[in-house]
Amino acid sequence: MNGEGAAVAFASLAIIAAYHPLVIKAEYYFSKKIWPLFAVCGLAGLAGSLFLKGAAAPVAAFWGATNLWCVFEVHAQAKRVEKGWFPKNPRRESKANSKLTRRHKDTKAQR
Repeated sequence: MNGEGAAVAFASLAIIAAYHPLVIKAEYYFSKKIWPLFAVCGLAGLAGSLFLKGAAAPVAAFWGATNLWCVFEVHAQAKRVEKGWFPKNPRRESKANSKLTRRHKDTKAQR
């Protein structure tokens, strides 16, 4: 009996389950500027899968492909946040908001 197929299926499910909340948290804490990290990890996973044997090769390739998909998904998550479907990180100021805050502080300082 060969268990490699089941192992790859289980690993794929685990990767998907881990990356769904990971993308949401990554956008929340780091904004969509985190996308290069996902891209590098994705390319590393795909390249690494070329040198692996057995069940590790498709798992590494799937992990790499998932990271590459996250590049697009983190941008989509940012759009969902703009639409109000997901919470925005209150500690991260938008560019327009930071300009208004600076003007408000400058006005107060002049008084």
